[in-house]
Amino acid sequence: MATAAIFSSLRRRRSPSLEAFLAPVDLTQVALLQTLAAVSSELISCFSDKPFFFQRRNSRSLIRKIEIFLVMLEYLRDSGSRSMPSLPSTAILCFKELYLLLYRSKILLDYCAQSSKLWLLLQNHSISGHFHDLNQEISTLLDVFPINDVGLSDDVREQVELLQKHARKAKLYVDKSDENLRLRFFSFLNEFDNGRIPNHVDLRLFFVERLGIRDAKSFRSEIEFLEEQIVNHEGDIEPTACVLNGFVAITRYCRFLLFGFEEDEVQLPSRKQKKPRKGLITREIADTFVTIPKDFCCPISLDLMRDPVIISTGQTYDRSSIVRWLEEGHCTCPKTGQMLIHTRLVPNRALRNLIMQWCTAHSVPYDPPEAADAPAESFAEALPIKAATEANRATTTLLVQHLANGSQGAQAIAAREIRLLAKTGKKNRAFIAEAGAIPHLCKLLSSSNPVAQENSVTAMLNLSIYDKNKSLIMDEDGCLRSIVEVLRLGLTTEARENAAATLFSLSAVHDYKKRIADQGGAIEALAGLLRVGTPRGKKDAVTALFNLSTHSDNYARMIEVGAVTALVGALGNEGVAEEAAGALALIVRQPIGAEAVGKEEMAVAGLITMMRCGTARGKENAVAALLELCRSGGAAATERVLGAPALAGLLQTLLFTGTKRARRKAASLARVFQRCENASLHFGGLGVGYAFAGNSTPPNRDPRFTDDVSMPMSISVQVL
Repeated sequence: MATAAIFSSLRRRRSPSLEAFLAPVDLTQVALLQTLAAVSSELISCFSDKPFFFQRRNSRSLIRKIEIFLVMLEYLRDSGSRSMPSLPSTAILCFKELYLLLYRSKILLDYCAQSSKLWLLLQNHSISGHFHDLNQEISTLLDVFPINDVGLSDDVREQVELLQKHARKAKLYVDKSDENLRLRFFSFLNEFDNGRIPNHVDLRLFFVERLGIRDAKSFRSEIEFLEEQIVNHEGDIEPTACVLNGFVAITRYCRFLLFGFEEDEVQLPSRKQKKPRKGLITREIADTFVTIPKDFCCPISLDLMRDPVIISTGQTYDRSSIVRWLEEGHCTCPKTGQMLIHTRLVPNRALRNLIMQWCTAHSVPYDPPEAADAPAESFAEALPIKAATEANRATTTLLVQHLANGSQGAQAIAAREIRLLAKTGKKNRAFIAEAGAIPHLCKLLSSSNPVAQENSVTAMLNLSIYDKNKSLIMDEDGCLRSIVEVLRLGLTTEARENAAATLFSLSAVHDYKKRIADQGGAIEALAGLLRVGTPRGKKDAVTALFNLSTHSDNYARMIEVGAVTALVGALGNEGVAEEAAGALALIVRQPIGAEAVGKEEMAVAGLITMMRCGTARGKENAVAALLELCRSGGAAATERVLGAPALAGLLQTLLFTGTKRARRKAASLARVFQRCENASLHFGGLGVGYAFAGNSTPPNRDPRFTDDVSMPMSISVQVL
């Protein structure tokens, strides 16, 4: 009974899915011993000579324990080959548990060997705790293991008993020198938080002499690793994400303060290069073997939601992700694109309870935030701590100096770092602009260095997200022209795409829509990108064209340079069809736009296809475009629309299943049928009659195009 209780306690500490995946099944005694010996030998060969910078004592202690297990396993394996009697069932169970412990040891040792120095330093207590947990489980296993019943030799049994004694006495070990370094790192954070920049000598002593981070490349690796933790594990991380942002900012500042701008590290980022995600160890083990239900994932981060909250549009996001989105200056719902009425976040307790139940059932770690049940609140509470802001401000001063006076390589690096700084936080975007970065970035837009050009236009894009910076960019002499030149003739695909995205961002201000459209080559280049760009490039182009189409003075220019033709062609591309239909619905409101769209052979057919296969918003935009085409395009356009095959059935479907706006537009288009000369029209061989009863048409309104949807309507479709 005691043995069973111990094993029950041991098993409760792990995920059942992990055990089911890893535990050896249906192996013979010899095969089990061979497998364990092979795994142990591999661990020892991989890690015995590994230079662990942190957790040295804990790592060596764990490896020594594995070495003793290997001695026992090799003895039993060799004895088994000489027809040794079968092992007791208790021993077999212990060896299966050992298999799992060895696997977890590998994860922990890999983690310590491959993680960044700063991350290991910040996680010093947590990782020490993981080593202690493993030691306790090894001690429990050895207490259960029947040492006297497996036929060990005296010297092997003596080693195992000695291991058992040491495991029982072992206590949590946290290296004091490592802990002092960790506290020193926090002291730098406190200095920045109090508005003081730490001494140059102290920073060099800490980073270079104590941690051995001796060049710019090593600093970059440290920064990227910390940033991965913020992105991949925000909400389930200690220190918190805002504190980690402070450490990232300090490390970035020290990288430029101590090593300046090394030109040999300048290179273009590759979209295909993705580093493996490295997170908290318990999370890593759980995530490896469990598939998270889609409804439990945040639409922004795609990770399991820890603190789901509802925004004003009714959509649910993880609090940390939507807070970051709002803090970056966005005023729309990421999923629907609707403007937010307010920024209050309401906890979605029902969904959180479901997530907690699922996590409990699958043994996935889940720690609801302390403030999860607090009253609804604004996102302002999660703004970055002052230390991050002050460190980033100090870094920006260094970057702008080199952007203005540095070599070409230094300018490229400075542009890249400004791009990264401007990626998050409106405070960052504000003081980067205040430091005078925009004029220097503008000059780099015409650089012959593809790295410098791409980084400068992307930095401009990130800065433009902050509304106050839009006017600074547009008012900078030649800046708009340079952005358009990058869009037309950029040296890299990403530079051209980001130039289009910058125009989209700037065109959010109504007064700038006409200026952008009048800039020579802007609309032509957007239309070209929409026709032949990458999926992302097409998305950037169509959203920019949609924004420009909301200004009626731009229609003539868009028609003249072929943007309407490109939008019609985009109706057949699922990724951009919704926005293309929306832009066309705006353009056809004017007779000149309706005439241009009416001349496009595939326009009506493309919109009909969108009504059949598009998204809910796409169907809404398509029926709106067809209605506006009838209203503004004259008799010929109306005839083309009403003569489209299958339109009657699609309208009938929309009247019952469409969005509110789609139903209203569909009813108005059906009314066009009734008010036309013939009360019954034939579509593709189908006889379709539209009978409206009751209300009369309001006075002073074209009876063909009334939007009154309260009028009863019946649609009969003859099925052949």
